[in-house]
Amino acid sequence: MMKLHAVYINNIATFLPNSPIDNQSMEQVLGQVGRKPSRARAIILKSNGITSRHYAIDPVTRKTTHSNAQLAAKCITQLFDQHLKPEQVSFLACGTSYPDQIMPSHAVMVHGELANAVPYEVHSASGVCVAGISALKQAYNAVRTGEHQYAIACASETASASMRSENFKAEIDQKIDDLAERPELAFEKDFLRWMLSDGAGSVCLSHAPLKGQVSLKIEWIDILSYANEMPACMYAGGDFINDQFFGWKQFSQSEQLEQSVLSVKQNVKLLNDNIVKYTVEKMLIQTINKHCLSADDIDYFLPHYSSHYFRDKLYQGLVNIDFEIPYEKWFTNLSTKGNTGSASIFIILEEFLRTHHLKNGQKILCYIPESGRFSSAFMLLHVIL
Repeated sequence: MMKLHAVYINNIATFLPNSPIDNQSMEQVLGQVGRKPSRARAIILKSNGITSRHYAIDPVTRKTTHSNAQLAAKCITQLFDQHLKPEQVSFLACGTSYPDQIMPSHAVMVHGELANAVPYEVHSASGVCVAGISALKQAYNAVRTGEHQYAIACASETASASMRSENFKAEIDQKIDDLAERPELAFEKDFLRWMLSDGAGSVCLSHAPLKGQVSLKIEWIDILSYANEMPACMYAGGDFINDQFFGWKQFSQSEQLEQSVLSVKQNVKLLNDNIVKYTVEKMLIQTINKHCLSADDIDYFLPHYSSHYFRDKLYQGLVNIDFEIPYEKWFTNLSTKGNTGSASIFIILEEFLRTHHLKNGQKILCYIPESGRFSSAFMLLHVIL
């Protein structure tokens, strides 16, 4: 029987591009779509509770400052600055929702941006928010099996690249040509322009904790998809026609532009009606039974949720399955870092470790939902001092 090794998070780094952008400045940076400012922006921002975020866009010139791969590489380089040598690493896993290109894979592009890297085994994880934790699980298993002694997992997002006003010009021009009274984006597209932001997070995993600092032992990572039961809810590179989903290849080039097919869209009603039911209640019940998990054993709860709107709904979902975790055990930085998708849990975890005095043996439960086609992940970490 194969011997499985303990796996520890020993180093963690984040990279957030440029200075924070406040709510009053974001439409100027992303660009105004159509003749008038967005009517939905103020309502969405009031609901999501985000007050600042980061974009890989120069706020003055509106030029892109970093590609997705460059964000990830800058973040990983910070790991190398934390007494980790590039040649010690042999496995690299990278996750993202929106890579810079269709081919080659995102991870090899990140690998190519690392100045001092050596040849690595690489793995790319695609998806939406769960892509980051999927990359982490691949790195975890690489160390756990003993095949690799050091592995890096990274998640990065440049949502702003798809939310710039220029990307919607053809669609708005088409609506003007159709004599629309007020040409503007459909809500499922406009909604996400005020929800998503850019950033990257990375961790180094090994089979031994580091002496003299906090290490986090990964007890387990559980990930489940409910795509067998649910339709696509958050998507890009395709669209629904008469309730049937069609990928971008099935649209003509003009249709792709006029319908903003490559833009990120979300069915907000489907999200609101199902996100807690599937990603909290159904998923966590299975995890509780699988690991004999008790809410009393949890010292801290680090949830990734896209909007403050879901905070109380998430809490009620925990109560519904008799797994109540009081708010004083929660930590999130959504309001100041924004929703960075697959990178969010890394960015949350880094700030949490930096701002909290932890004790040996404490347990941290991480929660990562995804509305893409409804997936969910939970991870239990054990503080080692």
